[in-house]
Amino acid sequence: MPSVYAHCSTCHGARYNTKTLEIQYRGKNIAEVLAMTVDGASQFFAEQPQVSHALTVLQEVGLGYLRLGQPATELSGGEAQRIKLATELQRNQRGNTLYVLDEPTTGLHPSDVQRLVGQLDGLVELRNTVIVVEHDLDVVAASDYVIDMGPGAGEAGGAVVVSGTPEKVSTSARSRTAPYLKRRFGTRHYQEKNPQNLLR
Repeated sequence: MPSVYAHCSTCHGARYNTKTLEIQYRGKNIAEVLAMTVDGASQFFAEQPQVSHALTVLQEVGLGYLRLGQPATELSGGEAQRIKLATELQRNQRGNTLYVLDEPTTGLHPSDVQRLVGQLDGLVELRNTVIVVEHDLDVVAASDYVIDMGPGAGEAGGAVVVSGTPEKVSTSARSRTAPYLKRRFGTRHYQEKNPQNLLR
């Protein structure tokens, strides 16, 4: 069921009392700041290092379009996981941490997937372990090791079809993922050799 909201005749949807709304920072009250997207707030708070850093990390995991005051109940599963990931990325990394993510690309624009992969690579470089359950071929192709489950979905699955590097998985005759992954590697190879002829 979708969320139902009733418009408040006193605050007109701002959710704060008059005295609170009288307090402003650079001409905006708290309700106006919370209505900003992460991208907009990043420019607004550019001179505040701590705030700016937190917003930059959210942008790097592909969440620049979210409103600062967006209710958690309106987030997709992938968005919620990326917020948790952004929280972890802001901490001082000591390594030796296990991260398990379930389809973090859900709801993510394809152009931002590589940015997310870059953040996951950063965690690995800091000696952490990242396990991702994912169907996005860009994420699969960028992985160090792939465990392909199947051979089908639901009751038709549950077995390890093939495991190894993405390149090894792409050559498996038993894997239903292999032809798509092989095509993904072929496209990448073509684009790297012919950058002026990008496939669309």
